[in-house]
Amino acid sequence: MKFTITGSLGNISKPIVETLVKNGHEVTVISSNAQKVQVIEALGAKAAIGSITDTAFLTNAYKGADAIYTMVPPDFTAVNYRQHMTEVGNSLLEAIKGSGVKRVVNLSSIGAHLSEGTGPVAALHEVEQILNTLNGVAIKHLRAGFFYTNFLMDIPLIKNMGIMGSNYEGKSRLSMTHPKDIAEVAAQELQGSFEGKTHKYIVSDEQAIADVAQTLGAAIGKPELPWVPISDADLLGALTGAGLSESLSKLYVEMGHAIGSGILFEDFHKHQPEFIGRTKLTDFANEFAAVYKGSSQILGGLVCYA
Repeated sequence: MKFTITGSLGNISKPIVETLVKNGHEVTVISSNAQKVQVIEALGAKAAIGSITDTAFLTNAYKGADAIYTMVPPDFTAVNYRQHMTEVGNSLLEAIKGSGVKRVVNLSSIGAHLSEGTGPVAALHEVEQILNTLNGVAIKHLRAGFFYTNFLMDIPLIKNMGIMGSNYEGKSRLSMTHPKDIAEVAAQELQGSFEGKTHKYIVSDEQAIADVAQTLGAAIGKPELPWVPISDADLLGALTGAGLSESLSKLYVEMGHAIGSGILFEDFHKHQPEFIGRTKLTDFANEFAAVYKGSSQILGGLVCYA
């Protein structure tokens, strides 16, 4: 089969490519970075270098594919983040129409059932709605949980202040997953068969954030590592200081409220699907510890969300 993968060789896209190539498929990888060509080809795939906002380029990259994997790369400097996401969503829409692709696996997020009140996740809701207007195209939206790897951005805070924290309480529960678990599901869906416009939740574990802090703390020799709620103003200042635009920083502050209130995860809990990710928090704790031991204190703290 032929597949086209969006997302270059990111934490999700790369293992998707590796799985598909291993299984004997023909894979094209879209990247905006020409320096990635040799690495992509070394994996046994073909590189398509261009911009995801270039509809003509995307259309050509998608032509002939039995299925494609789509995602909208975040732009942390965008003055209007939601507008950026919408523009990319419309570019994907037109390229899919023009290419004749009939099956799409799209990376979305837990919480994408809501059109507002969830910060940057609301933009992924909009992308879902844009793609769902495609006639005769089957789409599977992968609503992934909070990435474990986001916690790596807390390392500077732990090293400098001995805490983890954000603008929600320690009792707040997170539905989490690992990028490699998302990749595994995405590869399965691409090689499988589905119809209509549907979504699938990818969650590997769920715990209160205070317990997450202690689990990660234990892995680095700090078993009493506390989770400390911080103010919206302090979080906003930290995010803008890390290089995010003010508008995007405000969206992440809003997402913190969605986590604290639980609305981000309400649809997942309502349907009670099985946890389909393999990686538990205790598994990720080993990965976290390895990065922690090898990192310096000058890393910028930045929370990302898919």
